[in-house]
Amino acid sequence: MKWHPRGYGGNRRPPDQVKRDGWQDQGMLAVSVEDDRLTWPEKELIRQLGEKLYGRRRDRVENQHD
Repeated sequence: MKWHPRGYGGNRRPPDQVKRDGWQDQGMLAVSVEDDRLTWPEKELIRQLGEKLYGRRRDRVENQHD
């Protein structure tokens, strides 16, 4: 991976491309529980897997920075 200082070129891959490459190359899945492409049961499955592996999410109020 080449590193270019800000303003000196280089191309960033779009986030979905990074996620796609991670899945195809390494079997890593990065998905938002809020992704509109997912049905409710799929979102619920993702939420349950996340809680099983990493614990419950913090309340959104705690995550907001004023």
